[in-house]
Amino acid sequence: MQIKAWLRTLRPPKENAGTARSVLAAGGCLLFGVLLGVFAKWLDNLSLDSTVWWMRVIERLDLGNVFSSFAVWLLLALTIAVFSRTPVKAAVHTFLFFAGMCAAYHLYSVAFSGFAPTRYMMIWYALTALSPLLAVLCWYAKGKHAVSIALDALILAVMAAFCFSVGWLYFSLNGVLNALFFAAAALVLYSSPKQTAIAVATGFLLSFPLSRVLPT
Repeated sequence: MQIKAWLRTLRPPKENAGTARSVLAAGGCLLFGVLLGVFAKWLDNLSLDSTVWWMRVIERLDLGNVFSSFAVWLLLALTIAVFSRTPVKAAVHTFLFFAGMCAAYHLYSVAFSGFAPTRYMMIWYALTALSPLLAVLCWYAKGKHAVSIALDALILAVMAAFCFSVGWLYFSLNGVLNALFFAAAALVLYSSPKQTAIAVATGFLLSFPLSRVLPT
């Protein structure tokens, strides 16, 4: 009971939205993941023709590589988790999102690409298994507490490691979209100017050692 009360000081959950809305939200997260999984694999298989205008847009934005990176998926999962009404719903919604994405991507590969990327998908399945716990941490990062600031910094450190080229003696952009992903993550986590400034600065500092261990 004391732990539950302490967690409420980090960020109190919102009132229950009702069974129907809860089921609809969970189903929406699953469907969203399925659609993006199909879209990501479709991009992998797409042969770009620069004479077609919408293909030029995809090529210019480099969407194929964008949706092959961790950054965009982490941003989407962070957004889903943070804006869920409770930490439990954050865990459920994020798990369903990743489960839908992984299943759709894997099945599309088997059905339309003629191979099963099992070894590659194991990374994503592991992330899916861990996603409920990570989503709860992300949900509490939206609070206004010292613990929330620490969580903000860790999340932004991970985002920086994936969005930028980071090393002990260098730091550079990996394209405009990745910079926007990082800015969007900071905006999603925003609670106050001071908290965000501390989290961003600390996150950048932590990204240097993290970049040595993360599969960026």
